[in-house]
Amino acid sequence: MCLSTQNLLTSRKVALVQTMATGLDQETLEMTLKAFHDYTKDQIKDADLLGFDERDEFPTDVVRGIGTDLGIQLLFVPESCGGMGGDAVDIYRVCEMMGRFDLGIATGVLATFLGSDPILAGGTPEQQQKWLGMIAEQGVLFAYGATEPEAGSDLGALRTTATPVHEDGVLVGYKLNGNKQWISNGGVADVYTILANAPGGPTWFVLEKGAPGFSHGKPEDKHGIRASNTAALALEDVFVPLENLVGGVEGQGLIQAQMVFGYTRLMVAAFGLGGGWAAMDRAIPYSVGRIQAGAPLSEKQGYTHKLIVPHVVRLEAGRAYIEHVAERLAAGEINLNTEGAIAKYLATEAGNAAADAAIQALGGYGYTKEYMVEKYRRDVRITTIYEGTSEIMEMTISRDRWQSHLKTRGQHYHDKAKALETLHLKHPQAGADISALALHALAEVLERARVNKLTRHQHMLFRLGELIALAEGAEALTRRAVASAEGTLNPKADKRFHTPALAAISRVFARDAALRIAQEGMKWVAGANGVTDAEMTGFETALRLSAIHRAQKGLFDDMTAVADTLYDRI
Repeated sequence: MCLSTQNLLTSRKVALVQTMATGLDQETLEMTLKAFHDYTKDQIKDADLLGFDERDEFPTDVVRGIGTDLGIQLLFVPESCGGMGGDAVDIYRVCEMMGRFDLGIATGVLATFLGSDPILAGGTPEQQQKWLGMIAEQGVLFAYGATEPEAGSDLGALRTTATPVHEDGVLVGYKLNGNKQWISNGGVADVYTILANAPGGPTWFVLEKGAPGFSHGKPEDKHGIRASNTAALALEDVFVPLENLVGGVEGQGLIQAQMVFGYTRLMVAAFGLGGGWAAMDRAIPYSVGRIQAGAPLSEKQGYTHKLIVPHVVRLEAGRAYIEHVAERLAAGEINLNTEGAIAKYLATEAGNAAADAAIQALGGYGYTKEYMVEKYRRDVRITTIYEGTSEIMEMTISRDRWQSHLKTRGQHYHDKAKALETLHLKHPQAGADISALALHALAEVLERARVNKLTRHQHMLFRLGELIALAEGAEALTRRAVASAEGTLNPKADKRFHTPALAAISRVFARDAALRIAQEGMKWVAGANGVTDAEMTGFETALRLSAIHRAQKGLFDDMTAVADTLYDRI
């Protein structure tokens, strides 16, 4: 990206942050969450959700009702356009709750936010008032028409075209031709934003349903989120008037798309978090009532320490990073695409694993469609795919943090580790010392990769992305445990766990992160011939393997403490 384009992107992001939100106060957020919980509990039962899933049915009335009856979509609309102007923390909390409820229906709501993103990011004031006002006042549904059959997630490879239309030598609009694939709300939306190649480059256009030449395919028969509508779009000489060119200038489409990745990936991260917790919240009470060999499963470590505790810990690491990113966005920071990628990677991978474990936790019951965990497992799987696959997240993370490693001559993560070591002196229970070991080990793995030019292997970049996410997740969870101890957690933050339990969760995750970074870092460096036999002992020392092994002491006690909290045994 050239400097002038980067400067334009930065200035547009600043404007977007200023437009986005002042945020709800704590009381209003809690009222919104409670209203959503009560509405869905009273109006929509498990049997209804299972029925939508079985029939592959998009529940139009439910999705529109969430917008019109509850006003949830107002959260995503600036106050200047008639919305509530929720900030990133508000959006994360509501998205997590929607993910807990039903990821298919949540996707229908998300699609409207995605579809209106280009207008929010780059639309003229008049366009924002018109189209975002329609969301606020009428509860219209949007769809985001970017992905194409052959381009996938590569927005720069799109083939849909926008041909200028002139009358008497004056530009009056464009004709769109092309196809879009995997479009959420594709068959049910009232309004679509379509990315197409105009003479000036990729450009967004607003298109209303029913336009001549515009059609959609039948709903995709999906593995999960079957209560969402996903359909292909076809455009054959579809005319859009000039006033529907987003921003009024061609060639700004990719810039506008990039501006909101931090927000949209945060939303999908919250979906993964919510879906994973929904599954855990079914498995935990099941284990209390399920008697095996004379005692409840909840009293057996073989159950709790394998199928419950590790997944709760990973989910809470994802939450810690989500809150870290959300607070920075709410404070007005920009250019957090990589942080959004880390949040999405940690939370959606954790949610996917938690839902899988919940099926195992319920045994044969979990494998049947009568029980919700089977549906949760199919639904949450999409969160590791849409808004960028986990592999794209790994690549995004590794490329950006690789530059940080190079610019600091290898000190980026060592410096973070030293800061945690200082924090440990003040809060020895939060696991900061163990998280520091994870960061030190990561720094050594990255340096060995630099010296031996190992990033020429694409798979090495992917694996570095995973290890970086683990290290930064451990750091964020440690800092969240410290904030809980100091009483400085965001007033709008989730407070399910008290301070001692959060500290135990932090220590459990930090141990696992440190061990995986050191051992898998060694595995991939050695596997790429990045360390000789003569260097092996020195590399093991640099990784602090002995200290990481010693840090595992107390793991069982901490896992038991987490289990005791989950089952109200303390």
